Amino acid sequence: MTTPILIIDDDRELAAMLVEYLTPLGFQVNTRATAGEGLTALKRGRYEALVLDVMLPDGDGFDVCRRVRAESDIPILMLTARGDEMDRIVGLELGADDYLPKPFNPRELLARIRAVLRRRVSGGTPGGVQVFGRLEIDRDQRVVCVDGEQCPLTGYQFDLLVALADNAGRVMSRDALMDRLKGMSPEVFDRSIDVHVSRIRAAIEDDPKRPRRIITVRGAGYVFARRQDEEGG
Repeated sequence: MTTPILIIDDDRELAAMLVEYLTPLGFQVNTRATAGEGLTALKRGRYEALVLDVMLPDGDGFDVCRRVRAESDIPILMLTARGDEMDRIVGLELGADDYLPKPFNPRELLARIRAVLRRRVSGGTPGGVQVFGRLEIDRDQRVVCVDGEQCPLTGYQFDLLVALADNAGRVMSRDALMDRLKGMSPEVFDRSIDVHVSRIRAAIEDDPKRPRRIITVRGAGYVFARRQDEEGG
């Protein structure tokens, strides 16, 4: 079976090279050169992952990412030619699962695509449902709910939340969290952990500015509270 993916990038030479490289490796690769064409393709087709360039002729990838994430949990890997860490952080804040700066080795892109697909399928976590007051984490379905309402999380954010929940009551440093998620994602800078925690809080906390589920321990990392709703969270 082939895995359908969509690449939105106006660099036609790069797109053609990726089609040639990825197709023999089990991917059905469709490409679009503009934001408009890409969004239309996503609505009309079924894709397992999206590779999205930041700079597009009719807009930017950030806006596309925002619009896609509002309607779908498809894994999104963003490409940026600017080499600016802030671009990567903005992409993650908007719901991208990963990023890759240009120029890149096709083998690295392949590894990252496989990583986000792996997280979507299993996430490497055992099955079952964990309940923390009003918060439920369903590992089999890879769904998080508060009061029965599903919370929008990317695959990486789900795995990060599970890593914290598995160590409830214990302070987890950024290095420990990245080590725990090694192999599930090629994330390479610790600030990305902060970005993802912020997004998780926005999804699961009653008041993200005063979190009671994921607490910051200054200078040490984060701790997932064992008792949450009972304490007013």
